[in-house]
Amino acid sequence: MKFKKLVVMLLTLAMVAGLAACGSSGGSGTSGGKDTKATTANNGDTDKADQATEGNGGEAADVVMWYYWENESHQKALNEMLDKYNASQSNYKMTAKYVPFADFKKQLSIGASASELPDLVLLDSPDHASYASMGIFADLTGKFDVGTYYDGPVSSCTIDGKLYGVPFGSNCLALYYNTDMFKAAGIENAPTTWDELQSAAEKLTKDNVTGIAFCSLQNEEGTFNFMPWVWSTGVGSYDINSEGGKKALSFVKNLVDTGVMSKECINWTQGDVMNQFISGNVAMMINGPWQIPTMKQEAPDLNWDVALIPKDKEYASDLGGENYAVIAGGNEAGALDFLGFATQQDQVSFMMNTMGYISADKEIAKTQFTSEDEKVYQKFIEQMDYTKARGPLADWPSVSDAISLAFNQVMTGAAQPDKAAEDAQATIDSIVTQ
Repeated sequence: MKFKKLVVMLLTLAMVAGLAACGSSGGSGTSGGKDTKATTANNGDTDKADQATEGNGGEAADVVMWYYWENESHQKALNEMLDKYNASQSNYKMTAKYVPFADFKKQLSIGASASELPDLVLLDSPDHASYASMGIFADLTGKFDVGTYYDGPVSSCTIDGKLYGVPFGSNCLALYYNTDMFKAAGIENAPTTWDELQSAAEKLTKDNVTGIAFCSLQNEEGTFNFMPWVWSTGVGSYDINSEGGKKALSFVKNLVDTGVMSKECINWTQGDVMNQFISGNVAMMINGPWQIPTMKQEAPDLNWDVALIPKDKEYASDLGGENYAVIAGGNEAGALDFLGFATQQDQVSFMMNTMGYISADKEIAKTQFTSEDEKVYQKFIEQMDYTKARGPLADWPSVSDAISLAFNQVMTGAAQPDKAAEDAQATIDSIVTQ
């Protein structure tokens, strides 16, 4: 459509010139007459939805979504939900295209310059601010009700007080622990503070078993696992060279220096950490709920439980998951109509349970895992109340790089906490103050 091409041309010029602007337009609709969280903004948007089918001779208007999940079960669940949506109404035909995660950002940028953007995307929440700031996403303020959603997921798609997306589903990090090892070491309860965690880890470290592990890669995955320690001290994402930031760096350094955490964590993905845990090489780990289905399948006889991440001053965890975003100038009415369907309780519960995610809607999350077999998820739901979003900042990846470099230098002994914090802060300040 002409408007979409105009938006893309302007976006391309803006990217070349190094400018950024927030888009603000969109449509709305409802699915099959059912109650949804999508709201009608004005009669003009309703007319646009009607015109979508009239302009095609009564045929359903196409709505295309991009996503990056490579997990076959996730893809199957998404396609099943899309089939249900298409069968529930006749105005729109929803299809989804898989774009590999490594290529997702590039394809979104290329699509913008080539006038080949989809109408809707499912993207990693830390990347949301970057694209919203470039004007790719439609402003959904007043067009979708997120009043019952967790603050963290909503903040990840909110820029300057405007809503540029809808949280799809969320996850966070918590503490897994081997209950048999705890019993053998005489530890009755999961640690709740940093001191208790250090003490428990020391008791558990023996016979080629280390007390604790968490992914410490020098990339976003590592930053994801490190930030809860920073936030727990009471400081923000951009305050690494503070008393709290240096305390967090010193804490993880001490875990390595005392031998209760392997230095190899700088090479372990979250999946590697899980494998070390189920193999009995690690007694405690920081990880997410998406690992639970795999753990139950691959290690059915392993006895473990979950607790909140131990705190310094306050509990904290890192928000993970994806957001929906509507492309400005695309089939906004159709995209919003689909969101109205996809955010209903039945559809949300189906997708979240399949993926090991937690609903970003607090009301749905409360009833999501109720059986005795699913009780372990309840700690992650409790942990969600303490989650924070990375950023939101358009250049968060550069901030993340500075942070992950800092804790890697400290864990390997390449720099002391004070120096690593100072260097990271210099980079962060040059980005945040731009």
